[in-house]
Amino acid sequence: MATFVMIPGGWQGGWVYDQVGKILAANGHRALQITLAGLGDTPAPAANLDTHIGDVVDAIKSQGDGLVVVGQSYGGMVVSGVADAAPSQIGALVYVDAYVPDSGDSAWSLTSPHFREVFAEGARLDGLNCAPPPGLDPRARPHPIGTFLQSIRLTGRWREAPRKIYVGAFGWEGSPFLDLHARLSRDPEWSTYSLDCPHNVARFQPEALAEILLAQV
Repeated sequence: MATFVMIPGGWQGGWVYDQVGKILAANGHRALQITLAGLGDTPAPAANLDTHIGDVVDAIKSQGDGLVVVGQSYGGMVVSGVADAAPSQIGALVYVDAYVPDSGDSAWSLTSPHFREVFAEGARLDGLNCAPPPGLDPRARPHPIGTFLQSIRLTGRWREAPRKIYVGAFGWEGSPFLDLHARLSRDPEWSTYSLDCPHNVARFQPEALAEILLAQV
């Protein structure tokens, strides 16, 4: 039995992986669906990227080794931070249409001008929480803006992960991840996949995503 640690993207909770988690469970595996600080029922406007990395590091302390850590979009920032903090527990890292930072990067620095506008406009009300963009699931919550703005600090140990996988979603306009997918496709340390679906892969292609995840165990 493998344990999959699944980290959502901006504004979403662990519920975004419900369908993927059911498929993994039906195949005899465990799905640990993380809801990061401020994205559940309790607001956490002071949360930053370190807070979210710490949420996951704490959650995996009792989970053993060989973990498959999965992150969608903003969740890629957290994936790298967790793997850097606990490299011995990691079996594979899976970035799902996600940011893959180097030390000093932030979601803000890595994203496109359009999404910087989304972040700034969403935080206009109180400067602390970024309101969900239109069209998201009703369960979406305001996202602590500091998590998008804080630069990550990495030692490089996250690169020790035995397998690094990137899943690109090519069915939506304005993606800030296309160049990243192309670059990683040429990197022998990475395996890449392409799906013809919108950005929220876990919602629109849960079966395809689960198949990719199952191939990592």
